[in-house]
Amino acid sequence: MLRPALELADIFRHSEYARKHPLPRQQARVVDAITACRTAALGSHVDECGQCGHIRISYNSCRNRHCPKCQSLARAQWLQARQAELLPVEYFHVVFTLPEQIARIAFYNRKTVFEMLFRTAAETLLTIARDPRHLGAEIGFFGILHTWGQNLHFHPHIHFVIPGGGLSADGAAWAPCQPGFLLPVKVLSRLFRRLFLAALKTAFDQGELIFCGDLEPLTGRQDFLEFLAPLAQAEWVVYAKPPFGGPARVLEYLGRYTHRVAISNDRLLGLENGQVRFRYKDYRNGKGREKYKVMTLAEDEFVRRFLSHVLPPRFHKIRFFGLLANRRRKHQLALCRRLLSTPVQQLLPEPADYCERAPADRSFKRCPGCGALAMRCVLIIPPDWRLCERRKIDTS
Repeated sequence: MLRPALELADIFRHSEYARKHPLPRQQARVVDAITACRTAALGSHVDECGQCGHIRISYNSCRNRHCPKCQSLARAQWLQARQAELLPVEYFHVVFTLPEQIARIAFYNRKTVFEMLFRTAAETLLTIARDPRHLGAEIGFFGILHTWGQNLHFHPHIHFVIPGGGLSADGAAWAPCQPGFLLPVKVLSRLFRRLFLAALKTAFDQGELIFCGDLEPLTGRQDFLEFLAPLAQAEWVVYAKPPFGGPARVLEYLGRYTHRVAISNDRLLGLENGQVRFRYKDYRNGKGREKYKVMTLAEDEFVRRFLSHVLPPRFHKIRFFGLLANRRRKHQLALCRRLLSTPVQQLLPEPADYCERAPADRSFKRCPGCGALAMRCVLIIPPDWRLCERRKIDTS
């Protein structure tokens, strides 16, 4: 694979933003990790093919979840684990988005508000699905947190992937949804609004929120309640995208979506005179090819926007709920398959063929010369920490 002409690491190396502004510890570690990724700073290894003798020298990856170059292996392993969990039903994609006013609060209270977003959105889906007036079933799903828009502005939202149906109340039958329709989005939106605002008020009363910058006037309870009052009447965005179709389409979607970062290297177009140009999609004012546009930002502003999407340490951005909750998943999926009379199917290619990223024998890799699965590491070169500004490279 050819190296892109411009990478995020190049912008970090060129930018003075990290030197001019004291970064939080997590952001500083992300900058160091991405800058050092696949350089001598992290060491390297030499692979040799046992058949044709081809030698390849590779620099090590940082494996940071915010790095645009280090998501392929994590994505392949995650997909491999998910394939046995998919059911032979129609799948739906529902997006819960925070209003702009709440996003401003979330900017300074990331972990608290993100946890709240996951909890209330999942409770909304489970509650409406259990209602006999709608589906009347116990459903299972997983959600993926994204915090960015195409222009890198802070835009927290969760993408949920949901099978079209669930277990009946007594657990004795599979309750399918209507073809092409899962749950009414207006009902979801209003329950989500009520649950989230109630949780936000509770967090305020328990002293879990901080207010900085232009939000400092909200430190008083009455001012905070007046700030939230219009939001209790506004329509919150819960968007149901067109259904995926079968399990294979779900995996195709997840393969390019689950481990996405704020911006990929292939969207970067240029860095000239302290200005960064990158490609983005304008969903509001464009259709077809017209929605693809180019944005130019000052170098420091670009870095600031990217770093605003660094997640709190050890925060899980992919979570499972209902029938797919970790402690219930194995038993409940087996029950669903039995009710659907469907065996476990192999939906992905065999591991050895899956882009060579997850071979059956992880000690061998595919040789770019002869194509044999015979490349093996013969020499490890340790990291040169003198090339790093900080010695600790964080992968969280």
